[in-house]
Amino acid sequence: MPFAIGALSLTAMTGCGEPRVALGGGTREYVAADYEQVFRRWTREDQVLSLAELENLLTVAATFESYDFRWAYVIRYSEDYRLTIEERRALMQKTLGEAKDVHQFYVALYGANWRWTDLSRPNSAWTVRLIDSRGDETAPVKIELIPKPAALERAYFPYTSVWRQAFRIAFPTQATGRPTIADDAEWFGLRFAGVEGGNGELRWSLDPRDGKRTALQVTGDPRFVAEMTSATTASHPGEQLE
Repeated sequence: MPFAIGALSLTAMTGCGEPRVALGGGTREYVAADYEQVFRRWTREDQVLSLAELENLLTVAATFESYDFRWAYVIRYSEDYRLTIEERRALMQKTLGEAKDVHQFYVALYGANWRWTDLSRPNSAWTVRLIDSRGDETAPVKIELIPKPAALERAYFPYTSVWRQAFRIAFPTQATGRPTIADDAEWFGLRFAGVEGGNGELRWSLDPRDGKRTALQVTGDPRFVAEMTSATTASHPGEQLE
């Protein structure tokens, strides 16, 4: 997708061949080896060059931590950390439950000025908004800087590097009584706007067959849901996607 700010856009993980995504809930049958494919489905990346000076203003990679992504993440994480069945069920229930309240993105970016690209600072040169094809635009409720991404972030979000600042950015799923990603939206995305040259977008195209985008629930096999609900809470590094 274009990440243009009145400038030249170079496409990395986006383009005409990008996969369409679905925001609905329901049971998945993922195994740990599926994580890489799911990760690619929910990740977009692009960079911006100034036409005037051919200067790279901002390079952004973002993964939407959707219901679908969270399911694959927990399966991979549970195998990596050898969680017990009870721990995995509790983690799955907690993680999927969070998807009902926030649209959360893991974002790693690089800009010419390190301080100006810190999105968590009040004087950042860039702002970020959740947008969709219906014209909805929503400000984040939380921007968390990850000051020193560890081995877990680099393994699960491989575009993370010492050259990029990493964040978790959360938006509400509802605003003024309406979903922040419209039920009939054709796409949603992140818009970055700043004083250095305009604005740019990362977009996720939605599958038109996806009919359930709001009020996500942990659905599927009733036995699995019941077991997750009754399980005790696990405590492991990285078990929270926030």
